[in-house]
Amino acid sequence: MKQLVKPITHAVLALALGLAFSANTMAAPSKILFGSCGHQDKDIPIFDTINKEQGDLFIFLGDNIYGDTNDMTVLANKYQKLGAKPGFKTLKANTPIIAMWDDHDFGQNDIGKDYPHKEQSRQIMLDFWGEPKSSPRRTRTDGIYTSYMYGEDKQTVHVIMPDLRWNRDALNHVSELEYYTKRKLNNQGPYSPTEVKGASMLGEAQWQSLEQELKKPAAIKLIASSLQLLPDFTGWESWANFPEDRNRLFALIKKHQVNGVIIISGDTHWGEISKYQQNLDYPLIEMTSSGLTEKWKDVSPNKHRVGDYTHNVNYGDLSIDWQQADPAISLKLKGIDGKVIMQSAFSLSSISPYK
Repeated sequence: MKQLVKPITHAVLALALGLAFSANTMAAPSKILFGSCGHQDKDIPIFDTINKEQGDLFIFLGDNIYGDTNDMTVLANKYQKLGAKPGFKTLKANTPIIAMWDDHDFGQNDIGKDYPHKEQSRQIMLDFWGEPKSSPRRTRTDGIYTSYMYGEDKQTVHVIMPDLRWNRDALNHVSELEYYTKRKLNNQGPYSPTEVKGASMLGEAQWQSLEQELKKPAAIKLIASSLQLLPDFTGWESWANFPEDRNRLFALIKKHQVNGVIIISGDTHWGEISKYQQNLDYPLIEMTSSGLTEKWKDVSPNKHRVGDYTHNVNYGDLSIDWQQADPAISLKLKGIDGKVIMQSAFSLSSISPYK
């Protein structure tokens, strides 16, 4: 594994200035691994494969445990089950880790801002992942969103991790009749895009912070989203259920001429690559990696899917060759044997049209 400079966390400065996202300085990673949806009650042998990769960074994208409880003792014990797994211990000992939650580790399936134990859940989650006691993620009134800047000069990766749970407004359910007579037959879930004006997953304070993060210069802007962002409509949880949020992000990328955006996501229990360029100046590419243990064979339609999907266990690999004048980027989805299931390769210049 390439030796990385130890992160310098400006926690005191962040608190003093009221900054929403954390700042870190680390050598630019060449291999970022990521995954989601690992059940603590199951063996997770894919960790052994991941550890052989010797990545520079691992990103847990949510559903890192399946808490699904109102009992905070139960939630904490489920984290400890994950922490006791030998493969996880090896990963933690050898690879820097950053993490975001999704619904199951937040508290309940498909839950949003009304989860009554989110404050306690937040502290349990951040304790497990080793978040400093002084971190603004522990006290901010609108969620645990954060960001990390790695590298310097022209070799920088800016990881942005929105919190899609803490502030998420109510989902729009279809009727039970429609679900069973139409949706289920088409492998689609029970949700439709909200029709409520202003409904959001992020909330306005997080949006203001996210806009500032997007404006910061970086070669690569890696949006690490717990939910799928590009697929238009699956009927399950995704950014598509909150069209104002999704359109606002696209508009900000264009307004501020943000180069180098790449998206990674989890949640679905299947893996795929999506590509989207409508009303944008360059194509956005998203790799969904799910799950580390969980599988879902009734894969939903996705008109932005590139190639096939997989419902076998998987993890993601974002590799960057910084030695080239125009850095080569590859997004690979890999299986339990470490072999590539699908991939997308492109140059940094192809996603950096703005000068």
